Amino acid sequence: MDTSIYCVEPEPAAVGAPDDDDPETDGNPISETWDRAQKLGATAAELALFQDEPAQMGSAGVGKNGFLRLGFARRGLRTGMVDVERRVPFLVQRALYWDEALPDMACVYLITTSGGILQGDRYSLEIDVGADARAHLTTQGSTKIQSMDTNYAAQAQTIRLHENAYLEFLPEPIIPFRRSRFITDTRIERDPAATLLYSEILVPGRRYHHPDECFGFDVFSSRVRAFDPAGRETFCEKYVLEPQKRPIRQLGVMGDFDIYANVLLLTPKDHADAVQAQVGAGFSIGGELAFGASRLPNDAGLVFKVLGNELKPVKEKIREFWTTARSVVLGATVPPPFLWR
Repeated sequence: MDTSIYCVEPEPAAVGAPDDDDPETDGNPISETWDRAQKLGATAAELALFQDEPAQMGSAGVGKNGFLRLGFARRGLRTGMVDVERRVPFLVQRALYWDEALPDMACVYLITTSGGILQGDRYSLEIDVGADARAHLTTQGSTKIQSMDTNYAAQAQTIRLHENAYLEFLPEPIIPFRRSRFITDTRIERDPAATLLYSEILVPGRRYHHPDECFGFDVFSSRVRAFDPAGRETFCEKYVLEPQKRPIRQLGVMGDFDIYANVLLLTPKDHADAVQAQVGAGFSIGGELAFGASRLPNDAGLVFKVLGNELKPVKEKIREFWTTARSVVLGATVPPPFLWR
């Protein structure tokens, strides 16, 4: 194997990284995303019953207020990770270049040093991809949302894509444990010529750990909004799951399925048309898999949804969609899956 694909960028310095000993940063918000993460669940109706503070450590305290900012820019023949700013528990590796089909694309693993997301955690993530830059982001493993007896956890994300930027953000699945409460809000600011492939896979819990683990969480709330360069909202999608209040197994929600995947492809209309023409839809009477793509409003792109009972076929179906999308947009193939992924 040609080891040149594993060469790395020099580690960028953390510019102006907040002091972990000062969780309030002298009263000034680090960024709009950070500020949004602090306020996200305070006014959400679905979290009105979970505003009590943890006895062990207050919400958004030291080590519970993760922040990560990543900036990517075109540097000569390839994309460099030119900006990194973080606070624990976020950690990020150097950019790698292991994708043989796209050797100019920066591939980065997002890491957290904690054992999962805990009650009172407030996470904020910012990703900025410059003009003509290409990046692939994923996580080192599944995101585990731990059981909670007070409060909730919140996450705010902001993704900015400049002209002709290309970003694949494909994290591993989210696993909400029994009695967990989690709210996430993703804001996408995209130039019309840019492309974003973004996925969210929700597993119902530790299905084989305890009979009450499957859909045993209290609240899972997710919202994604996209905006054009003028600040106009092009679409908004939000879903709130409260299994203890409203049945999840009913027709039109999950039915007999356990795993839900939501994949967004935000791309120019001609690309979206070509991808949709190849994807189609399918349903297994045996309850193994259901999938299909729909158009987003204002020619923003496509949303591809998958329902399944096992993680492997769901991820395989996402990979098929990813392969089609990359082929249409960039004329490149997707690398074979790693044995350990």
